[in-house]
Amino acid sequence: MAFDYPVFDFASCPELAGAAPHHPIAIVGAGPVGLAAAIDLSLHGIPVVLLDDKSTVSDGSRAICWAKRTLEICDRLSVGQRLVDKGITWNRGIVYLGDQEIYRFDLLPEPHHKQPAFINLQQFYFEYFLIERAQSLPLIDLRWQHKVVDVRPGPESVALTVSTPGGQYSLETDWLIAADGVRSAVRERLGQDFQGRVFQDRFLIADIAVQRDDPAIRRFWFNPPFHDGQSALMHKQADNVWRLDFQLGWDADPERERQPEHVIPRIKKMLGDIDFDIVWSSVYTFTCRRMEKFRHDRVFFVGDAAHVISPFGARGGNGGVQDTDNLVWKLALVIAGEAPETLLDSYDIERLSGADENILNSTRSTDFMTPKNQVSRAFRDAVLDLARNHDFARRFVNGGRLSTPAAYPHSPLNTPDSDSFAGEMAPGTPCTDAPITIDNRDTWLLEHIGTDFTLLYFGHDISGGIQATFDALAALRPKVRTLVLAQDDVVTARYDAKPGTTYLIRPDQHVAARWRDLDLNNVTAAVGRCLTRM
Repeated sequence: MAFDYPVFDFASCPELAGAAPHHPIAIVGAGPVGLAAAIDLSLHGIPVVLLDDKSTVSDGSRAICWAKRTLEICDRLSVGQRLVDKGITWNRGIVYLGDQEIYRFDLLPEPHHKQPAFINLQQFYFEYFLIERAQSLPLIDLRWQHKVVDVRPGPESVALTVSTPGGQYSLETDWLIAADGVRSAVRERLGQDFQGRVFQDRFLIADIAVQRDDPAIRRFWFNPPFHDGQSALMHKQADNVWRLDFQLGWDADPERERQPEHVIPRIKKMLGDIDFDIVWSSVYTFTCRRMEKFRHDRVFFVGDAAHVISPFGARGGNGGVQDTDNLVWKLALVIAGEAPETLLDSYDIERLSGADENILNSTRSTDFMTPKNQVSRAFRDAVLDLARNHDFARRFVNGGRLSTPAAYPHSPLNTPDSDSFAGEMAPGTPCTDAPITIDNRDTWLLEHIGTDFTLLYFGHDISGGIQATFDALAALRPKVRTLVLAQDDVVTARYDAKPGTTYLIRPDQHVAARWRDLDLNNVTAAVGRCLTRM
């Protein structure tokens, strides 16, 4: 492989020397989700202590599929383009029944989007690029080989006991974000557990290094001749590494199946007698579970620490990054004294619904791939047969419904529409990107929104009362920035905009409210609703 695992040395800290500095926020776990949270908080001007018990990035490819919404969030964190440049871009896929192609699909059929539908990039690269970004930010104190061994929540702060090669110390933080994975020590210390289902099905993941000229297309097989009666998946990653996924069934012995003498024959049966190297392999059980709540007073759970969703559909890591995108701006406003603590309750409301959507789709995937009775099998086989020639049947085929951006249509932070709109940009929906022109420069909409509240105003006439409204919004706390957009064809169509159309965008790039005309009182009230002041 081209990747050399870095080694991050242990470094002492003020607490080991007897000091007791004040920490607004501590994060446990420097995986993709914890790193994204730390970078985002630092961009809001908040110092962060990030603790991890390892001395390097995650071993093995692990999560590889990063969705368009995740790339848009990472772009706001100034690391998105690096991920795209290294990753394998793909939008298209093929579904097979046996050795026959049923149909092809395109996840991003329309033009004029900055980011692709997905990239495939090994998790260690994702982490490493975020680590380099975090190391460039002075407000992030990234501590390697600092293992949290105890958590003691209090009414005003959270106390941690941390074990290091240099000894043990105590750390106090106003708020704690637990991003320490499926075996979360923080969750265990708080006596919390998952609820949900463990399915009676197992899958083998094998990442192999091999020279192939195949295009970057997601290939999924039902009942392939090389793996009869089961399903299989094939994906291209960076560095000429390919992800192979084999359904094994519940009776498979995980330890036996991950041994090279059993993995290699499966691969050769799939790809033929070719030369390859096994880079990483693992066997996992299909699981869809989550905590009952993600907020526990001053402790917030994100990513796999909060919910575990099996890999089909790429909903785990992508969902975790959306967790932090939802949480960070709310914490930042509370810490700055610009929003009440009740705003933090909306993290539970919104991200529980996001996790439930992911769990529902993941559950449906395994139910389709592994029918539980003869009726279910007959339905699945009929759908697959019809999908050869009929578009309507293809939406019922489920080989892992791929990650989509989370929307919060029922969030209490939304201001319901009072005017008539067409299209998808309803309150609670993440903004769709579009090419725009600002100051005679071609750019992208999402590059100009996020971190703060933003008002999108469509129209050229900003004289008089319009400009006075913009000035009044800029003087609010928190302030509302204004972005004036011309009637460009693409952005106008995507936002169903007419002259005077106005959108209020949350700091996480979700629509908070929209109107056909700009009114200061309406915007002020919508901001108040976003902050739970109403």
